[in-house]
Amino acid sequence: MAKAKKNMVIVESPAKAKTIGKYLGSSFFVCSSMGHVRDLPEKKLSVDVENNFTPEYKIMPSRKKLVSELLADSKKADTIYLASDLDREGEAIAWHLTKALEIPEEKTRRVTFNEITKDAILKAFQHPSPINMAKVNAQQARRILDRLVGYQISPILWKKISKGLSAGRVQSVAVRLIVEREKEIREFKSQEYWKITAELTVAAEDRDKIKDVKNFKALLQKFNNENVEVKNESQSKVIIQELQKAAYIVANVKKQTKRNNAPPPFTTSLLQQQASTRLQFSAKKTMLIAQQLYEGIDIGAEGAVGLITYMRTDSFHISEQALASCRKLIVDVYGENYLPEKPNVHASDKKGTQGAHEAIRPTAAEHPPESIKNHLTKDQYKLYELIWNRFVASQMKPALYAVTDVEIAAGQYTFKAKGRELLFDGHTRVSGHELEKEEQILPPLEKDQRLELIELAPTQHFTQPPPRFTEASLVKTLEKLGIGRPSTYAAIISTIQERGYVKQEKRAFYATELGTLVTEKLIEHFSKIMDVKFTSHMEDELDKIEDEKIEWLNVLREFYDPFKTDLEKATGEMKSVKGTPEESNQMCTLCGKPMVIRWGRHGKFLGCSAFPTCKSTLPLDERGVPAPPETTDQKCEKCGSAMVVKTSRHGKFLACSAYPNCKNTKSLTGETTKVEPTNEKCEKCGSPMVIRFSKRGRFMGCSAYPKCRNIKSLPTGAKCPNEGCGGDLIQRWSKKGGVFFGCSRYPECDYITKELSTTSDATKEDTPA
Repeated sequence: MAKAKKNMVIVESPAKAKTIGKYLGSSFFVCSSMGHVRDLPEKKLSVDVENNFTPEYKIMPSRKKLVSELLADSKKADTIYLASDLDREGEAIAWHLTKALEIPEEKTRRVTFNEITKDAILKAFQHPSPINMAKVNAQQARRILDRLVGYQISPILWKKISKGLSAGRVQSVAVRLIVEREKEIREFKSQEYWKITAELTVAAEDRDKIKDVKNFKALLQKFNNENVEVKNESQSKVIIQELQKAAYIVANVKKQTKRNNAPPPFTTSLLQQQASTRLQFSAKKTMLIAQQLYEGIDIGAEGAVGLITYMRTDSFHISEQALASCRKLIVDVYGENYLPEKPNVHASDKKGTQGAHEAIRPTAAEHPPESIKNHLTKDQYKLYELIWNRFVASQMKPALYAVTDVEIAAGQYTFKAKGRELLFDGHTRVSGHELEKEEQILPPLEKDQRLELIELAPTQHFTQPPPRFTEASLVKTLEKLGIGRPSTYAAIISTIQERGYVKQEKRAFYATELGTLVTEKLIEHFSKIMDVKFTSHMEDELDKIEDEKIEWLNVLREFYDPFKTDLEKATGEMKSVKGTPEESNQMCTLCGKPMVIRWGRHGKFLGCSAFPTCKSTLPLDERGVPAPPETTDQKCEKCGSAMVVKTSRHGKFLACSAYPNCKNTKSLTGETTKVEPTNEKCEKCGSPMVIRFSKRGRFMGCSAYPKCRNIKSLPTGAKCPNEGCGGDLIQRWSKKGGVFFGCSRYPECDYITKELSTTSDATKEDTPA
């Protein structure tokens, strides 16, 4: 096929190749590089710090066969278009391809686009450009900085604490935020206070004048015009006794109309925050689904269509064409009343915003979510609906509210009541009306009007510590402080959990004992690396490299000289926790020897003092107490003893409580002793299929196990990119234990790939394996 076509196009993923391919003529053939093809080898530093930080790039082992195929095709092409993503990572992918494939400069064309639509693709190919080396150098600088920090600090942690630990230029600062919040929470001293709420209504003589009179509530605010603090129950009882005798008179009424302006369209961080809050999606899941929507979804008659613009952006900018399309839709669907006179312009308050980029928006507002729902997975639909609604709402009129603030005198005390009533829904017709705390509609009130007391309600409260970070609030804080960039947040959040430095419970982050220890060591010996302002400064420096304001090698030199000194000091001065293990009062259940407290990559644990002769271990809880196995109501089918939940490096599993006499184990799903139900039936026996858990991850198995041993891989939500296939990509394992993704229609379709998400931003921080 390649022989007859003279123009070669290389993109990152098969899905993107499929969508772009249908817009280009028969003289083009489109190939996928599956992301990066060259990188720094993993087994060594691969950066010559003595020779201008020269990186030692090599073709990645998993890409060697693919590179050979691309090289053969490139020799047959007259022109090669590199159409990787428009950000730094995309530019670096294009540059690495020119080196790996030895593409002459005269044959190279770089094309970028913000959306994968016919107009955008054709326009991009009409205006190719050279590779932007400033972007490439900014990416190289980030990659080398991350490699220097990760590969040179992590070995020190292995020697001083435990093998398998890691540090990262950005991830370690993110962990610091959570660790410091954990300390604030632990040190917080809660204080009691009371609120007194009055339920009131208009006096009897005024009720005939008002239609549908409703009671309303007011909160005690002042005593003798000074803010009142009610510290305990006894004080509240004294105040209530006085208030029960008081006359309640309207002292002041303030009425105003307030505007609630339309929200801006989504940037990457705002999308991650809203998807976390509204859809309970992790940042990683949000970015994976957004990439699927960007690269193209088959929506029937139109075929594969890119449904949203590029999902890595910090800009609120919207193209003129998209604005015109959106404004027309607002008039057609919602009416003229909802359309502002001029398009809404949302200014960013963040420095370094890429104004030439666009916000995340639907590529065609004419594709409302409901119209393509049947072509999307459940999660794709939820995220697309969130993006579509936000974009349309961003160009609608403000919502208008009648807000009334009332002060009510009760002797020497003053109550305050607030009412809010919707006058015009504006953008909230699409974005949703958000209720304010204790929102109510007040009856018509005038100064000096008498009121009747219905009830006084004292309520006890306690001051609360700072809230724990959620994914949404952590993303918001990282962006506010300039730590990392929106394209890196998903990887940061995943990495700090995978390393065992923080954990999530009920969607809130907790710092682990290990995370606290590592953070304290790093702050003591690498204060600059762990400084929030310095980390933000380095991000600014990378932006300046891209803007051609500074040289990338100068940034590396200025960073490395003081860092090298810190490395030398830390190697000799950081105190090891690997010394004499702490004694405990526990005895080994296997050999009878004393158990001792040791440190591992997951924190403290009990290990037998006879190690390595005896390898018995027990987990410790956060208080340093042996964690008793979690009991279940299941019985061991081999010996009849109770089954308990234990933890290994692969996660939680069921084990017989009679161990070591009985070594029976079984898998479980997540953190419960039950499996997750599904709507599928077993094709072998007709029993329901359930989701189970193994050391390799989640999978689907027959509920009639062990009578029926049918198992299947879970779908990933991604479609097979092979033309006309229609299958789903599912996770599989090779004989050597490696993970890859293959088509569910195998052997009819033999498509495989090593990477499901071929995101173009190599955001995973560099730490040696």
